Amino acid sequence: MKILTVDIGTGTQDIFLYDSRLDIENGFKLILPSPTMMIHRRMKQALSSSGTMHTRTPILLTGHQMGGGPSAWAIEEAARAGILVYMTPNAATTINDELNKVEELGIKIVSEDEAKGLRSNVERLELKDFDFELIAKTFSQFGVTLNDLEAIAVAAFDHGNAPAGVSDRQFRFDYLDQRIRTKNSLSAFAYLSNDIPKIMTRLRSVADSASELPCPLVVMDTAPAAVLGAGFDPVVAKGKQKIICNIGNFHTLAFRLGEKEIEGVFEHHTGEINLVKLESLLRRLADGSLKHEDVFNDMGHGALMYSQERFEFGKHDFDVVVTGPRRSMYKTTVHGQSSLKPYFATPYGDMMIAGCFGLLAATAEILPNVAEAVQGSMRGELGRGVAPWDVKE
Repeated sequence: MKILTVDIGTGTQDIFLYDSRLDIENGFKLILPSPTMMIHRRMKQALSSSGTMHTRTPILLTGHQMGGGPSAWAIEEAARAGILVYMTPNAATTINDELNKVEELGIKIVSEDEAKGLRSNVERLELKDFDFELIAKTFSQFGVTLNDLEAIAVAAFDHGNAPAGVSDRQFRFDYLDQRIRTKNSLSAFAYLSNDIPKIMTRLRSVADSASELPCPLVVMDTAPAAVLGAGFDPVVAKGKQKIICNIGNFHTLAFRLGEKEIEGVFEHHTGEINLVKLESLLRRLADGSLKHEDVFNDMGHGALMYSQERFEFGKHDFDVVVTGPRRSMYKTTVHGQSSLKPYFATPYGDMMIAGCFGLLAATAEILPNVAEAVQGSMRGELGRGVAPWDVKE
């Protein structure tokens, strides 16, 4: 049984191909530039091409809503530089859900029919977070086929489509609260493609861009996926209570986890914090005193507490479990700057694909037909003694 998992971040897209015949440590992995970085580089190439702003080739962006950040910045920069930039409505929501605000940037919104009628010298780029054909082609170059998958699972960060005048930071935290109160579990943030809430437009765009897949598609929010995956580190798994902090390129999210449920969570923008501020937030998450406004008023997303009981540090050899591509923030501990003892989770020997392992675990909860094999593999019960060269495609 094979399951393809893809964790789409800001810097990279991390890909793990689960094969029930193999130990998890022997699964094939790819760490590649994220889709938003790929568009960023293409737009930068257009900006650096020769010619004046009057002779540069116009750019047409079609496709789906995708992760913004680097791609959105480069698109806006191109428009400011005088390059004629066209975007179809769905693609334009990558910049802003309110299309009038996209047009205010000097970008021209065109219908799908108008896009087809544009002259041939327009440079065309398709926006989408998940490109199954490209991933399958990449694996095929190494003799690995993806035509026999049991499931595909994709993680992406989604602010949600906040109504006009509503803070997207507040909107996202209202959504997190609703999900946790509905199902107090990290897997509450995973869905079959047909069950994605309408407000989660980026996750729905992932599903729309993969409408002809050969198997079921599961989508999930990136941070809960990473935290869930980090929990499979053997040292972390022993703890009945723990705080796991995912320090991402754009967002830092920490969950306080009890034996059976989520006890608290906060989410901040990584660029707005340093180690001192992060540890202050972690301490207040632990003692139950952290308030939503403590984070929201500091340009973060917010905080939620579901338990006022104190989480006691010092019960383990570490105080906080750390994962994520910006975990180097905690590397300053070698200079004595940290007041908490961090543990750097490496589930199945690899921090970079913690999100993929979280996706795999969530998929096993959602799809009963894969649960026995996946859960057995994650417990180390399957694949033992089988080497990659013993497995035939």
